[in-house]
Amino acid sequence: MLTERLNQKRQSTNLYEQVANHIQRLIEEGTFSSGDKIPSVRKLRDELKVSISTVMEAYRLLEDRGLIEAHPQSGYYVRTRLPKILSCPSISTMDIKPSQVNIADFVRMVLKDVGKRDVVQLGSLQPDPELVPFQRLSAILAGVIRRKKKESVMYDQIQGYKPLRVEIAKRLLSSGCTVTPEEIIITSGCMEAILFALLATCNPGDTIAIESPVFFNLLELLELLRIKAIEIPCHPESGIIIEALKNSIEDHPVKACVVNPNFSTPLGSLMPDKNKQELVSLLSEHNIPLIEDDIYGDLYFTPNRPWAAKAYDTSGMVLLCSSFSKTLAPGYRVGWIVPGKFKERIELAKSAGNYATATPQQMAIREFLIDGGYDRHLRKIRREYARRMELMCRAIGKFFPENTRSACPRGGISLWVELPKSVDSLELYKKAHEYGISFVPGPLFSVRRKYKNFIRLNSAFWSDKIEKALATLGHLAGEMTGR
Repeated sequence: MLTERLNQKRQSTNLYEQVANHIQRLIEEGTFSSGDKIPSVRKLRDELKVSISTVMEAYRLLEDRGLIEAHPQSGYYVRTRLPKILSCPSISTMDIKPSQVNIADFVRMVLKDVGKRDVVQLGSLQPDPELVPFQRLSAILAGVIRRKKKESVMYDQIQGYKPLRVEIAKRLLSSGCTVTPEEIIITSGCMEAILFALLATCNPGDTIAIESPVFFNLLELLELLRIKAIEIPCHPESGIIIEALKNSIEDHPVKACVVNPNFSTPLGSLMPDKNKQELVSLLSEHNIPLIEDDIYGDLYFTPNRPWAAKAYDTSGMVLLCSSFSKTLAPGYRVGWIVPGKFKERIELAKSAGNYATATPQQMAIREFLIDGGYDRHLRKIRREYARRMELMCRAIGKFFPENTRSACPRGGISLWVELPKSVDSLELYKKAHEYGISFVPGPLFSVRRKYKNFIRLNSAFWSDKIEKALATLGHLAGEMTGR
């Protein structure tokens, strides 16, 4: 059909626009989804009987429209443009007073089904093990142990395996951070890095500012350390609201602030660079440390990696925390912290806690980084996770009750869904359990157990089984609305 139309308009000077419009329609109609490879230049030339230059012009036009992107030595792919099927969730409200955290028992009660093989896990933020390059990692790990027998079984220095710190320092350049290997401390995952940061900046009874909603593991840490929290409202797309944080700082003795600027959990929000700069400036002005969680920074669906807030730090008051757990190998438990002026206190905390992070895993990850395997792996999983995020957003729009709201994030694997107000997510959790379905109810993401009608989903997995579970969950939610 298109070939006939092109033949009829062969004299048109806009032939490349017709080709571009044809591919655009295929993208918009779902023939090609986010992350899909589109026909090569030569293949499309042969199919449409046009010149290579015409196809190249068409593809350049589609790039200008933000629909496709070129991957070196691979071809052209559909750029992620998550569907605006749903409206953004409501902006959270602010708590006036600092609150003592008491949530650990509640979390354990609700998440008792996480990890059970007979339950469809829609909520736990695990990366898909099918996307983990375990064969390559296992071969590297075995080779490291074989070649470095003594080094691999001994304690390394407190800061961690230096060759790995060198590679992390190189990678941090893409997030706008210029640091030396000596400024990096390896930890057993990102949460340990955050734990050390809290120990270095706060004492029991202190008050910190946190995002709302916030990752419930952070709330468990605050309860363990007996630190109070003020919940600062967040916009579902741009993250923590700076003005609300400013007001809180003026009214209360805030000792630290914990923020997840890039694809936060559970919102999935991405803080604009201007906001990050303003955040760092505000906290620096009041001499308040910023503990930055950037664990999802490498899982971006946008053309470029978003900068970390640490990139705007000129006073050493930002403690940047991250890990390879969400992008590579959760079980390796390799994370890091760039602690700024708090380095000595972090080293003391690590020395008192576990002294050294497991050495073989650090060595294996370092080798995976230097041979280019990590970058190839990231390109692959970013395309796949973007595709799955789109599919899950579409499924929510299709199966969930009217007035359901969710901002489809531009990175990460967390999806925050606001259900109609008549839906109690804890009751929905109980009903879903009867069908072998698990998700995370909204109240777990608040000190005061707000977000009664919210749920968090994990978009890292997609299959017919997941789609059916979402359809069932949407039906159960619909019953609670009287639909």
